[in-house]
This record gives sequence, C-alpha cells and structure tokens, in this order.
Amino acid sequence: METGFTKWIIVVTVVMCCLLELIDTSIVNVALTQMMGNLSATQQEVSWVVASYAIANVIVIPMTGFLAEQFGRKNYYLFSVILFTLASMACGQSTNIWELVAFRFIQGIGGGALMATSQAILIDTFPPQQLALGQALFGMGVIIGPTIGPTLGGYIVDNYDWPWIFYVNVPVGVLAAIFTVLFIRDPERIKNAIRRPIGEIDWLGIFLLVLGVGSLQLVLEQGESEDWFESAFILAFTLLTIIGMAGFVWRELTAKQPVVDLRVLGKSRNLSVGAFLSFILGFGLFASVFVFPIFCQRILGFTAAQTGEILLPGALLSGFMMPIVGKSIQKGISQKFILPLGFIIFFVFSYWMSTQISPTAGESDFFWPLLLRGFGLSLLFLPITTMSLAGLSGKDAGQAAGLTGMIRQLGGSFGVALVGTYLERTTMQNRVGLLPNISLYDPETQQRMQGLIANFMSKGADFMQAQRQAYAALEGMLMKQTALITYSQIFLMIGTFFLLCIPLILLIKRVRPGEKVDLNAAH
Repeated sequence: METGFTKWIIVVTVVMCCLLELIDTSIVNVALTQMMGNLSATQQEVSWVVASYAIANVIVIPMTGFLAEQFGRKNYYLFSVILFTLASMACGQSTNIWELVAFRFIQGIGGGALMATSQAILIDTFPPQQLALGQALFGMGVIIGPTIGPTLGGYIVDNYDWPWIFYVNVPVGVLAAIFTVLFIRDPERIKNAIRRPIGEIDWLGIFLLVLGVGSLQLVLEQGESEDWFESAFILAFTLLTIIGMAGFVWRELTAKQPVVDLRVLGKSRNLSVGAFLSFILGFGLFASVFVFPIFCQRILGFTAAQTGEILLPGALLSGFMMPIVGKSIQKGISQKFILPLGFIIFFVFSYWMSTQISPTAGESDFFWPLLLRGFGLSLLFLPITTMSLAGLSGKDAGQAAGLTGMIRQLGGSFGVALVGTYLERTTMQNRVGLLPNISLYDPETQQRMQGLIANFMSKGADFMQAQRQAYAALEGMLMKQTALITYSQIFLMIGTFFLLCIPLILLIKRVRPGEKVDLNAAH
C-alpha cells in the first residue's frame, strides 16, 4: 500500500485517466454537426465516430484482467495511456470521416483499458479498511465523466474548433504517462504471475468475444438509424451477435484457461445480482444524460454549453457524495438499505422531470431534479460495486470487475438505443393521438387559425400566404406538444424501470461490515 504524497499522486493520475475515458464517450456528441460540415460527412457516416469508440470500449473492458496479467499491469496501463493520447492527437488531425472513425476505434481500445485498470490501481493504493473510499474515488469518475462531457464539448465547440475536443486529452495523457512511470507499481501477485505462452492463450474466446460483444454494440449504436430489423445490415449483425455470444459463453465455461472466466458468476449470488444492477445503473446513467440534452436543445433552444451547465451541479453532487456513501458502508450501513433508497430517489427524479417538461421550462426548473438525480446515483454505484465484489479474491475479483464494467457499458448502450427508438417512433404515435383534437370545424381551432392569419397579414403577407403560414405554425405547435408528451413519457419509463428493480435487492446476501474484498487482480 502506498502512503502520503505518492498515494495521492496515484489517485490523481488514475481518476484523471478514468475521467478522460468517460468524458470522451459523450464529448463528441455536441460536435457531430460541425464534423459533418468540416469533413463532408453524412449524418449516418458521422454516427460511426460515436459507435466505433463504444464498440472498442466494450470489447476491451472484459479482457483487461487477462491482458494486465499477461503483460504486467503497469506496462499495460502505460501502453493504454500512450495509445489513448496518440489516438486523441490523430483524431484531431483527421482529414476525412473514415480516418476519424479508425482513430476513434484505436482511442476506444486504450480508453476501455484506462477505466477498467484504474479501478484496480485505486484499490491497491488503499488499505482494505479504506476499500469504500477507493471505490468512491473511482465512482466519481464513472458518474461525473459522462455528465460533464457535453459541458466541456459545448464550450470547446462554441469557442474553438472540433479537433480541440481531442487535443485537450494530450497534455493530460502526457502527464498521466509520466506519473505512471514514476509512481505506479505492480502488486506482487501480478509480478509473480506466470505468463501464458502464445499458443496457450484463449484465442478462440477472444475472437468470439470480439464477434459477439462487438456485433451487439454495433447493433445498439446503429439500429435506430438503420430502421432496426427492416435492415439486412442489422439482421446480419444480430445473427453474428447470437452466434458470437452463444459461442463465447460456451467457450469460456469449458476452456481450462478462459480469457474471461464466466464461472465466477456461479461463485457469488451477489455478483450475479450485482451484474444485473450494474446494467440498470448504466441504463439510467446514460439514458438520462442522452435524452435531457436532446430535449433542451431541440425543444427549449438551449446551446450545448447551456445544457452542460445545467447538468454540472448534479454531477458535482454525485462526486461529493461518493466518499460519504463510502464511509457509511465502511461503518456498517447495509447495501440492502442504501440501494432501495437510491432506486426510489431515481424514480422520484424521473417522475419530477416528467412534470417539469413544458415549452416554457427554464434552467431553474431542472436544477433541483438534477441535483436529486446526482444524489440518487451516488447511492447506487458504490453499494452495487462493493456488494458485487465482496468475498471474491485474486483472479475472481479481477474477472468480476471486468464483467460488471462491460455490463454497465452495455446497459448504457441499451438505454440510449431504447430511448432513441422510443423517441422517434412514439412521437409520431402521439401526434396521431392528438390529431382528433384539432379540426377546422372546432371553434377553438378556428379562432386560433384566425388569430394566426391576422398576425401574419399584419406583417405584410397576403391572405393566401398568411393562411399557409398559419397552417405551418399550427403544425409546429402540434409537433412541439407531441414531443413534450413523448419526453415526459420517456422519463416516466426510465423511473418505472428503476422502481421495478427493487425486489431484486431481496436476493442480495448481506455483506458483513469489513468483509474482505481482495481486488489486487481487479482490472
């Protein structure tokens, strides 16, 4: 265990890298329009900038335990920092869209390793009795990163040019690489680990993981834009997902030295429950961060920077609360008590947001609900993580950490895909539902039309022009009202999903205060 100055330098280094990785999952979203113009790309093409990074992330995360043991954790971490930094520079230098997509994939390979391995390094830095504090610091990055991405991205896009969303990673990456060389050390178990000969590595398991998880992530990222199963492309990759995932599960359960040991799920009931709850956490975290900026910018006309500023206080509250929640767990407050409270608070946030959705809503209307969201997430991440890994040791803990990380990422992808699909399809259904309330034979509609026509004629339009403009304005009002209903329904859907998960907590085996969690292998 490290102490004093060295300990906190390591903390700063790994939390910084974790934040970088997660910020990059969302920072590009606000720059896609500018990229389309500068790189002469279509909306379909530019969506691969987001998809390629996410696909690389979700492939690498479950393999980090194996890779760190095979090459040494410090070496693997240093390589990942350097790869992420160089890929960030290359992204900013890209001259066409497919160059950018390729470099984003490479950046995602480095980034996935940063998040997963940062958790292990933090845990090794703290003594066992401070486990919850180490997890809390890691959780700060997981919760804050995706939330402040749009804030930082919006500021950069508004004041500079899109390549700078990648260039800002470079000085931080260089500093992290220097600190890694100087301060981070491998634990004894990693130093003494027997490296597998090339021929004994589970290459089939790696191939099936890449095929199955990569295809699944691609389907989730591109499904909505390709009209889901109406597309031969999506159908083909869905088939590859089924083949790859089924083959991967079979291989990892039967191989003597699997690259991802799925058998660890059978060793701990809490890990099995925790894996599902990690999926729910990812779903709520990424879905809410995805839908709120869209509402603010499409309906309320906020800039990307304004939207990010609204999200920031809740993210900061999450970060502030993490160590407090960690101390509470350390003092013996059961996760079985904290988790239901977190789920209920997240439901209240979602319900509250559904009531605040209106065409006249302002920044102040969302301040307290988003603070509540931040508080609720802080009550979910740390209890789920500590409960999932309690009682595991050595390789089992490393495999468990990688699995829960991958599942959390997939939960986020499912959340974004589901919300995006619901938004597009339900908006039109809601429009059809509202149409019977609008009829030219209805006195209220006639009165509204007459008022609009008179208004446009007063601005110089003749009667026919004013009538066409009035119809267009009425259609605009209808679509705006339809969108408001849909956004409200989405928040209620997310909240209800969280509420329905509470009974699962009854399956959790109580974790005794101070129960050992050996995360020396947790990558």
